[in-house]
Amino acid sequence: MQDIRFYLAQGNVLIADGATGTMMQSLGLPPGAPPELWNVDEPDNVRTLYRTYLEAGSQVILTNSFGGSRVKLQRAGDMGDRVQELNRAAAELARQAVGEDAYVAGDMGPTGELMEPFGALSYRDAVDAFAEQAGALTEGGVDLIWIETMSDLGEARAAVEGAHRATNLPVFCSLSFTGSGRTMMGVTPTQAAEALWPLGLLAIGANCGEGIKVIEPVLIEFGAALPQAALIAKPNAGLPHLEDGVTVFDLGPDAFATHAPRFVELGARVVGGCCGSSPQHIAALAAVIKKIRVCVKKDEHRSKKGSQDE
Repeated sequence: MQDIRFYLAQGNVLIADGATGTMMQSLGLPPGAPPELWNVDEPDNVRTLYRTYLEAGSQVILTNSFGGSRVKLQRAGDMGDRVQELNRAAAELARQAVGEDAYVAGDMGPTGELMEPFGALSYRDAVDAFAEQAGALTEGGVDLIWIETMSDLGEARAAVEGAHRATNLPVFCSLSFTGSGRTMMGVTPTQAAEALWPLGLLAIGANCGEGIKVIEPVLIEFGAALPQAALIAKPNAGLPHLEDGVTVFDLGPDAFATHAPRFVELGARVVGGCCGSSPQHIAALAAVIKKIRVCVKKDEHRSKKGSQDE
């Protein structure tokens, strides 16, 4: 794999992976159990998930560490002292599973605590927690840090600062938007762009959120604020509903993938799936992205040929 900075600088599109939590539950993870524990308790299942997404066409594999900050692990079961162990294992398993065939992204999600003044988590403590997690992921061998599903701008800023303190690796940041075009804490794409991009991100955008339809207007707003930025589109597979007591998302693989050309047109250079998506969704997405790449190459060839003829 090329250096990811160079790859994105050329305007290429990266295919990310899909859901982690729901896929792990399909492999036997009990509902409500911290997925990060499987990094040491069920490493074969974690490697299997990573490889399955690689085989589906993912070029970026997120580590099983979404809830791996000290704050979140402490809330999940008094496991704050296992940050180093669980995050490093998440990264090492990913590297073992994909080798050098994909980029490994160290996944960092929200702490689950409200930031001051609305809650007890101070900005400095949040920076420290994210720096600790990013450091452990880096030691495990990740290629970049991906901060995702953020809603609070202060927490997102703390995560970016923490990542940069702990490592020199590239940093992605994606936020989760509602149908109003804002996060649950009221942050707009413009506000996120203005506050976070100057901190030194390689890519910025949206993941999760209220269905796939929220992604297009969010990308439009990000694109207006940051015309040259590599944008992220990693939506859920539609909206969830219950069927026989089981949560099901309403977009199948083919319907999900039909949105990809528009996302790319709007500047998305990292495209994948979030809640409810599966390796089948990513395989369908990869097939669509491959067609886009072929069309781009043909257009470039025609352009070069026309210049030579002149």
